[in-house]
Amino acid sequence: MHGTRTSSKRAASRRARLTTVLVLSASALLSVAGPARATAPMDPLPADIPDYQAALDLVKSADVRNTVCRFLGVPVPQGDEAGTPQPIPDKADPCEGMPAFTVNDPLALNEVTAGFVAGTSLPIPTEAVKLSYLVSALNAPVNGRNATVMLAPTQGGGWHLAAVREGDSDATYAGKATVGTLVFTEPQICGWYQLKLTTVEPLNDQARQGLDGRSSVSLSDYQKLLKARYADKLPGSEYDTAGMSSGYGAATKTEEGSSSTPVLVGGSSAALVLAGGAFALRRRRDTSG
Repeated sequence: MHGTRTSSKRAASRRARLTTVLVLSASALLSVAGPARATAPMDPLPADIPDYQAALDLVKSADVRNTVCRFLGVPVPQGDEAGTPQPIPDKADPCEGMPAFTVNDPLALNEVTAGFVAGTSLPIPTEAVKLSYLVSALNAPVNGRNATVMLAPTQGGGWHLAAVREGDSDATYAGKATVGTLVFTEPQICGWYQLKLTTVEPLNDQARQGLDGRSSVSLSDYQKLLKARYADKLPGSEYDTAGMSSGYGAATKTEEGSSSTPVLVGGSSAALVLAGGAFALRRRRDTSG
Protein backbone atom coordinates (compact mmCIF):
# COMPACT_ATOMS: atom_id res chain seq x y z
CA MET A 1 0.00 0.00 0.00
CA HIS A 2 2.79 2.32 0.97
CA GLY A 3 4.62 1.44 -2.27
CA THR A 4 1.52 2.24 -4.29
CA ARG A 5 1.16 5.69 -2.66
CA THR A 6 4.85 6.39 -3.29
CA SER A 7 4.51 5.41 -6.95
CA SER A 8 1.48 7.65 -7.32
CA LYS A 9 3.33 10.61 -5.80
CA ARG A 10 6.30 10.06 -8.10
CA ALA A 11 4.02 9.89 -11.16
CA ALA A 12 2.26 13.10 -10.12
CA SER A 13 5.60 14.79 -9.58
CA ARG A 14 6.77 13.76 -13.07
CA ARG A 15 3.54 15.04 -14.61
CA ALA A 16 3.98 18.37 -12.79
CA ARG A 17 7.58 18.70 -13.98
CA LEU A 18 6.54 17.79 -17.54
CA THR A 19 3.76 20.38 -17.47
CA THR A 20 6.23 22.99 -16.25
CA VAL A 21 8.68 22.11 -19.03
CA LEU A 22 5.96 22.32 -21.68
CA VAL A 23 4.78 25.71 -20.41
CA LEU A 24 8.33 27.10 -20.33
CA SER A 25 9.04 25.71 -23.80
CA ALA A 26 5.90 27.29 -25.20
CA SER A 27 6.81 30.60 -23.60
CA ALA A 28 10.27 30.44 -25.12
CA LEU A 29 8.85 29.71 -28.55
CA LEU A 30 6.42 32.59 -28.28
CA SER A 31 9.16 34.97 -27.20
CA VAL A 32 11.17 34.02 -30.30
CA ALA A 33 8.31 33.85 -32.79
CA GLY A 34 6.49 36.91 -31.47
CA PRO A 35 8.98 39.58 -32.58
CA ALA A 36 9.49 37.82 -35.89
CA ARG A 37 5.79 38.06 -36.64
CA ALA A 38 5.70 41.64 -35.43
CA THR A 39 8.46 42.77 -37.79
CA ALA A 40 7.14 40.87 -40.80
CA PRO A 41 5.37 43.22 -43.23
CA MET A 42 1.62 42.90 -43.27
CA ASP A 43 1.49 43.71 -46.97
CA PRO A 44 4.65 43.86 -49.10
CA LEU A 45 2.97 45.92 -51.82
CA PRO A 46 2.54 49.70 -51.44
CA ALA A 47 -1.09 50.38 -50.63
CA ASP A 48 -1.00 53.85 -52.17
CA ILE A 49 0.00 52.60 -55.64
CA PRO A 50 -2.82 50.88 -57.56
CA ASP A 51 -2.05 47.68 -59.50
CA TYR A 52 1.46 47.64 -58.06
CA GLN A 53 2.03 43.97 -58.80
CA ALA A 54 1.34 44.62 -62.48
CA ALA A 55 3.90 47.44 -62.43
CA LEU A 56 6.42 45.20 -60.68
CA ASP A 57 5.93 42.45 -63.24
CA LEU A 58 6.32 44.95 -66.08
CA VAL A 59 9.65 46.43 -64.97
CA LYS A 60 11.03 42.91 -64.47
CA SER A 61 9.84 41.75 -67.90
CA ALA A 62 12.07 40.85 -70.84
CA ASP A 63 10.42 43.53 -73.00
CA VAL A 64 11.38 46.33 -70.62
CA ARG A 65 14.88 44.92 -70.20
CA ASN A 66 15.36 44.80 -73.97
CA THR A 67 14.10 48.37 -74.28
CA VAL A 68 16.60 49.53 -71.67
CA CYS A 69 19.37 47.71 -73.54
CA ARG A 70 18.38 49.42 -76.80
CA PHE A 71 18.44 52.77 -75.04
CA LEU A 72 21.87 52.17 -73.51
CA GLY A 73 23.18 50.78 -76.78
CA VAL A 74 23.12 54.22 -78.42
CA PRO A 75 25.45 57.00 -77.21
CA VAL A 76 23.74 60.11 -75.88
CA PRO A 77 23.64 62.71 -78.70
CA GLN A 78 26.18 65.48 -78.17
CA GLY A 79 26.82 68.87 -79.72
CA ASP A 80 24.92 69.59 -82.92
CA GLU A 81 23.14 66.22 -82.71
CA ALA A 82 21.72 66.91 -79.27
CA GLY A 83 18.31 67.91 -80.59
CA THR A 84 18.10 65.39 -83.42
CA PRO A 85 16.20 62.12 -82.83
CA GLN A 86 18.40 59.11 -83.62
CA PRO A 87 16.91 55.74 -84.64
CA ILE A 88 17.96 52.88 -82.40
CA PRO A 89 19.14 49.72 -84.23
CA ASP A 90 16.83 46.76 -83.76
CA LYS A 91 19.19 43.91 -82.86
CA ALA A 92 18.03 40.35 -82.33
CA ASP A 93 19.45 40.47 -78.79
CA PRO A 94 19.64 44.10 -77.63
CA CYS A 95 21.43 43.10 -74.40
CA GLU A 96 24.21 41.16 -76.10
CA GLY A 97 27.61 42.19 -74.74
CA MET A 98 26.18 44.38 -71.98
CA PRO A 99 26.99 43.96 -68.28
CA ALA A 100 24.29 42.30 -66.21
CA PHE A 101 21.78 44.64 -64.57
CA THR A 102 18.36 44.60 -63.00
CA VAL A 103 15.61 47.20 -62.83
CA ASN A 104 14.71 48.25 -59.31
CA ASP A 105 11.17 48.12 -57.93
CA PRO A 106 8.95 51.01 -59.06
CA LEU A 107 8.60 54.14 -56.93
CA ALA A 108 5.83 56.71 -56.97
CA LEU A 109 6.44 59.91 -58.93
CA ASN A 110 3.98 62.44 -57.57
CA GLU A 111 3.29 65.84 -59.11
CA VAL A 112 1.38 68.95 -58.14
CA THR A 113 -2.16 68.99 -59.52
CA ALA A 114 -3.51 71.53 -62.00
CA GLY A 115 -6.28 72.47 -59.59
CA PHE A 116 -3.81 73.14 -56.80
CA VAL A 117 -1.67 75.28 -59.11
CA ALA A 118 -4.73 77.21 -60.32
CA GLY A 119 -5.86 77.82 -56.75
CA THR A 120 -9.18 76.02 -57.25
CA SER A 121 -8.25 73.09 -54.97
CA LEU A 122 -7.83 73.23 -51.22
CA PRO A 123 -4.26 73.38 -49.86
CA ILE A 124 -4.40 69.86 -48.44
CA PRO A 125 -2.20 66.91 -49.49
CA THR A 126 -4.96 64.93 -51.19
CA GLU A 127 -5.85 67.93 -53.36
CA ALA A 128 -2.35 69.27 -53.94
CA VAL A 129 -0.49 66.18 -55.15
CA LYS A 130 -1.33 63.26 -57.40
CA LEU A 131 0.42 60.06 -58.49
CA SER A 132 1.42 60.59 -62.13
CA TYR A 133 4.06 57.97 -62.95
CA LEU A 134 6.15 55.19 -61.51
CA VAL A 135 9.92 55.30 -61.87
CA SER A 136 12.49 52.50 -61.65
CA ALA A 137 16.22 53.07 -61.89
CA LEU A 138 18.82 50.40 -62.63
CA ASN A 139 20.53 48.67 -59.74
CA ALA A 140 23.94 49.73 -61.08
CA PRO A 141 25.37 51.80 -63.93
CA VAL A 142 25.87 50.05 -67.27
CA ASN A 143 29.07 51.12 -69.02
CA GLY A 144 29.07 54.27 -66.91
CA ARG A 145 25.46 55.19 -67.63
CA ASN A 146 22.30 54.84 -65.65
CA ALA A 147 18.72 54.94 -66.84
CA THR A 148 15.23 55.30 -65.44
CA VAL A 149 12.21 53.32 -66.61
CA MET A 150 9.01 55.34 -66.43
CA LEU A 151 5.56 53.76 -66.31
CA ALA A 152 2.29 55.56 -66.99
CA PRO A 153 -1.15 54.38 -65.85
CA THR A 154 -3.20 52.56 -68.47
CA GLN A 155 -6.82 53.53 -68.93
CA GLY A 156 -8.93 50.89 -67.25
CA GLY A 157 -6.17 49.77 -64.90
CA GLY A 158 -2.57 48.62 -64.97
CA TRP A 159 0.58 50.30 -66.24
CA HIS A 160 2.50 50.60 -69.49
CA LEU A 161 6.01 51.65 -70.44
CA ALA A 162 6.05 55.41 -71.03
CA ALA A 163 9.73 56.04 -71.62
CA VAL A 164 13.31 55.25 -70.67
CA ARG A 165 15.29 58.30 -69.58
CA GLU A 166 18.95 59.00 -69.06
CA GLY A 167 20.09 59.17 -65.44
CA ASP A 168 18.47 58.15 -62.16
CA SER A 169 17.68 61.45 -60.45
CA ASP A 170 13.88 60.95 -60.61
CA ALA A 171 14.12 57.61 -58.81
CA THR A 172 16.68 58.99 -56.36
CA TYR A 173 14.37 61.79 -55.25
CA ALA A 174 11.27 59.60 -55.29
CA GLY A 175 13.10 57.20 -52.97
CA LYS A 176 13.49 59.89 -50.30
CA ALA A 177 9.88 59.44 -49.19
CA THR A 178 9.62 58.08 -45.64
CA VAL A 179 6.80 56.94 -43.39
CA GLY A 180 4.60 59.95 -42.81
CA THR A 181 6.09 62.04 -45.62
CA LEU A 182 5.41 62.41 -49.33
CA VAL A 183 7.83 63.42 -52.07
CA PHE A 184 6.59 65.25 -55.16
CA THR A 185 7.93 67.23 -58.08
CA GLU A 186 7.13 70.55 -59.68
CA PRO A 187 8.16 69.48 -63.20
CA GLN A 188 8.16 72.95 -64.73
CA ILE A 189 11.29 73.88 -62.76
CA CYS A 190 12.48 70.31 -62.03
CA GLY A 191 11.98 71.03 -58.34
CA TRP A 192 11.66 68.21 -55.83
CA TYR A 193 9.95 68.69 -52.48
CA GLN A 194 9.07 66.72 -49.37
CA LEU A 195 5.66 67.20 -47.79
CA LYS A 196 5.39 66.67 -44.03
CA LEU A 197 1.75 67.03 -43.02
CA THR A 198 1.16 70.54 -44.44
CA THR A 199 4.78 71.74 -44.54
CA VAL A 200 6.70 71.81 -47.83
CA GLU A 201 10.50 71.45 -47.74
CA PRO A 202 12.88 71.64 -50.74
CA LEU A 203 15.06 68.68 -51.74
CA ASN A 204 17.16 70.28 -54.48
CA ASP A 205 18.41 73.69 -55.60
CA GLN A 206 15.56 74.20 -58.04
CA ALA A 207 13.05 73.65 -55.25
CA ARG A 208 14.90 76.04 -52.93
CA GLN A 209 14.72 78.68 -55.64
CA GLY A 210 11.04 77.84 -56.06
CA LEU A 211 10.50 78.64 -52.38
CA ASP A 212 12.42 81.92 -52.72
CA GLY A 213 15.30 80.51 -50.71
CA ARG A 214 13.22 79.51 -47.69
CA SER A 215 13.88 76.21 -45.93
CA SER A 216 10.16 75.46 -45.66
CA VAL A 217 6.73 76.95 -46.30
CA SER A 218 3.18 75.97 -45.51
CA LEU A 219 1.23 74.15 -48.19
CA SER A 220 -1.05 77.18 -48.42
CA ASP A 221 1.90 79.54 -49.05
CA TYR A 222 3.36 77.12 -51.58
CA GLN A 223 0.06 77.18 -53.47
CA LYS A 224 0.27 80.98 -53.65
CA LEU A 225 3.78 80.73 -55.11
CA LEU A 226 2.60 78.25 -57.74
CA LYS A 227 -0.40 80.32 -58.68
CA ALA A 228 1.80 83.37 -59.18
CA ARG A 229 4.19 81.37 -61.36
CA TYR A 230 1.76 79.40 -63.50
CA ALA A 231 -1.70 80.99 -63.42
CA ASP A 232 -1.26 82.12 -67.04
CA LYS A 233 0.60 78.99 -68.14
CA LEU A 234 -1.87 76.20 -67.35
CA PRO A 235 -3.06 73.65 -69.95
CA GLY A 236 -5.10 75.39 -72.61
CA SER A 237 -3.47 78.76 -72.07
CA GLU A 238 -1.72 80.64 -74.86
CA TYR A 239 1.60 79.77 -73.23
CA ASP A 240 0.73 76.07 -73.35
CA THR A 241 -0.70 75.96 -76.87
CA ALA A 242 2.41 77.73 -78.16
CA GLY A 243 4.45 74.77 -76.96
CA MET A 244 6.32 76.66 -74.25
CA SER A 245 5.32 74.44 -71.32
CA SER A 246 7.82 72.04 -69.80
CA GLY A 247 7.11 68.80 -68.00
CA TYR A 248 5.25 65.83 -69.36
CA GLY A 249 3.28 65.53 -72.57
CA ALA A 250 2.51 63.33 -75.54
CA ALA A 251 5.14 62.60 -78.15
CA THR A 252 4.87 64.59 -81.36
CA LYS A 253 3.56 62.45 -84.18
CA THR A 254 5.56 62.01 -87.32
CA GLU A 255 4.16 62.93 -90.73
CA GLU A 256 3.24 59.33 -91.38
CA GLY A 257 1.91 58.86 -87.85
CA SER A 258 2.40 55.10 -88.07
CA SER A 259 6.09 54.48 -87.43
CA SER A 260 7.01 52.40 -84.40
CA THR A 261 10.77 52.89 -84.72
CA PRO A 262 12.36 53.64 -81.33
CA VAL A 263 14.26 56.90 -81.36
CA LEU A 264 16.61 58.52 -78.88
CA VAL A 265 15.76 62.16 -78.26
CA GLY A 266 18.81 64.17 -77.28
CA GLY A 267 19.29 67.06 -74.91
CA SER A 268 20.53 67.26 -71.35
CA SER A 269 18.02 64.56 -70.42
CA ALA A 270 17.72 62.06 -73.26
CA ALA A 271 14.73 59.76 -73.47
CA LEU A 272 13.70 56.78 -75.55
CA VAL A 273 10.34 57.47 -77.18
CA LEU A 274 8.13 55.85 -79.77
CA ALA A 275 7.89 58.00 -82.88
CA GLY A 276 4.33 56.93 -83.71
CA GLY A 277 2.69 59.01 -81.00
CA ALA A 278 3.07 56.69 -78.03
CA PHE A 279 3.35 58.24 -74.60
CA ALA A 280 6.73 59.85 -74.08
CA LEU A 281 8.53 62.60 -72.26
CA ARG A 282 9.43 66.06 -73.38
CA ARG A 283 13.04 66.85 -72.79
CA ARG A 284 13.78 68.34 -69.39
CA ARG A 285 16.82 69.69 -67.66
CA ASP A 286 18.67 67.23 -65.47
CA THR A 287 17.37 67.39 -61.88
CA SER A 288 20.55 66.15 -60.22
CA GLY A 289 21.14 69.63 -58.78
